[in-house]
Amino acid sequence: MLVGDKSYQTVWIEGSSVMMIDQNLLPFEFKIHECPTYWDTCMAITDMVVRGAGAIGAAAGYAMAQAFLTSTKKTKAITIREARADIEHTRPTAKNLFYAVDRVYQAGLISPENAMIEAQKVAIKDSQDSRSIGVFGSELIRKKANILTHCNAGWLAFVDYGTALAPIYLAMKQNKDVFVYVDETRPRNQGAKLTAWELNNNKVPHVIIPDNASATLMAQGKVDLVIVGADRIAANGDVANKIGTLEKAVLAKEFGVPFYVAAPLSTIDMECASGKDIPIETRSPDEVLYQMGIDANGNKLRVRVASPGSDAWNPAFDVTPAKYISGIITEKGIIKAHHRAIGRVMGAG
Repeated sequence: MLVGDKSYQTVWIEGSSVMMIDQNLLPFEFKIHECPTYWDTCMAITDMVVRGAGAIGAAAGYAMAQAFLTSTKKTKAITIREARADIEHTRPTAKNLFYAVDRVYQAGLISPENAMIEAQKVAIKDSQDSRSIGVFGSELIRKKANILTHCNAGWLAFVDYGTALAPIYLAMKQNKDVFVYVDETRPRNQGAKLTAWELNNNKVPHVIIPDNASATLMAQGKVDLVIVGADRIAANGDVANKIGTLEKAVLAKEFGVPFYVAAPLSTIDMECASGKDIPIETRSPDEVLYQMGIDANGNKLRVRVASPGSDAWNPAFDVTPAKYISGIITEKGIIKAHHRAIGRVMGAG
């Protein structure tokens, strides 16, 4: 994607350093974050410098390659196993992370150079898959459409193009009249900060809405389509995505609004029979109790926004049952959120 007049990917590698756009600084500052070691990359994933299923997967693949590149022959077996465990513990819900780590780990057993080649292949495929998702998903968008999305599943969440936003970007190029309602997505505000920044950067008409405003919009008939991303999809079509996705799906069902999930096949976990088997990450209460921002002079601020003395519960994801999902937009086409349809496409691809 273009930022100003320069094209960027969300995450890439230069030499042995993993480079990434620092998403914790957006939308107020655009800066590249460098991770010289696999541990630095692990910390960047944990601290959400890089976020989003595909971008996490690519970063994790690069981290695994970094571990192979820096291990010594004497301690290689122990070091690599420990590194893999460290990487896999960074974000337990995102399936793409485990998919990428396993691919690079298996390649690295041949040679460190092979690990790096495989990590690059994972990143390239992520970008290609996202582009294909945009093509299939754009077919769902009429010439004039109001679309609601939750969290960020744009190019910042993948190596490029994105999933939920990829159809929107292509629809704009097709001269369709598209308007996007952007859920703020508490508590990290990925919608208000990242999705809005992306859409503004690409001149896509949009407005940020409070997370609890979508019911009113749907009741008023102002939403034609909901498209969200996914962090893990179970074999039966249940979907784990950013907390708050479930309530959007339930509302969409109630008001007859099509609800689609956009994700590559690498997000599908055939070893998870249903959403009940998906591990859900719980994050620090501080993300709920405090907010980051800037004042009128551009100074960075960390402000408590909740009652002093109160604690918070902060699950990062929820699970949307397949019955609420109109379809899953993949790089192979749009499929039903059903175990037979998923089994067929996974068997084929």
